[in-house]
Amino acid sequence: MIVSPTKDGTLLRVRVAPKSSAERIGPPHGDELKVAVTAAPEKGKANDAVVKLLAKKLGVAKRDLEVVSGAADRRKTVLVRGLPPEAVRDRLGI
Repeated sequence: MIVSPTKDGTLLRVRVAPKSSAERIGPPHGDELKVAVTAAPEKGKANDAVVKLLAKKLGVAKRDLEVVSGAADRRKTVLVRGLPPEAVRDRLGI
């Protein structure tokens, strides 16, 4: 499942493709959402780029997003505070 509810908002499972030629979201990849970023996976740069891209697409502040697992892995779980799963799905088009 790509999104799941929590008491604080929504958990979003993503699969990150760092060092991509362009930044984009989608399509779903199994039970994860593919997120491509141009940043390299060093010193948290790719994580920061993922948070920035998702925040922009979801229409929330970057502080409302947090990588809660997978900080050093391509597979990550991102907490989206304040948005229910339905809103996350709608805004991301999944």
